[in-house]
Amino acid sequence: MPVSDSVALGQRVTILHPALVNLYGCRIGDDCRIGTFVEVQKNAVIGARCKVSSHSFICEGVTLEDEVFVGHGVMFTNDRLPRATNAQGGLQSEADWCLTTTRVCRGASIGSNATIVCGVTIGEGALVGAGAVVTHDVPPFAVVAGVPARVIGRVGGTPHNGGAGIESAQSAAAAGA
Repeated sequence: MPVSDSVALGQRVTILHPALVNLYGCRIGDDCRIGTFVEVQKNAVIGARCKVSSHSFICEGVTLEDEVFVGHGVMFTNDRLPRATNAQGGLQSEADWCLTTTRVCRGASIGSNATIVCGVTIGEGALVGAGAVVTHDVPPFAVVAGVPARVIGRVGGTPHNGGAGIESAQSAAAAGA
């Protein structure tokens, strides 16, 4: 079943194609929109008014706070040392690895094809550029891009009023910010 009975769905959640998602053991808040070919694993939490675009993977241990945007094809990880087999040579089970959590704070946006390596916090209102690989915490309202992701600017305004634009790191430094 693409949407398992173990999923806690909030009110007015829109799943564009319920037969083409894989949701199990997770919690999805009110007024969210989940795109096609999205997987949300057990113990993942998606807050209210979030949008998760198609082909994204939200694994166990990931928390998206309210009003987070996840672009197409975004991948989260939850294991710093992934391996196929355990020390005895058998396939790993849940007992053989350590879950590392990730938090995406309120109003943050993650561009398409970004990879979020586990153990980071993406700050409130931050913007992760398309294709970025996030390996460290992202400060609130920072704009990060690249591989690995680096701060290149700052989001002006708040995520609720559309912001006042993006200020580059160079112009922010020149202005004494």
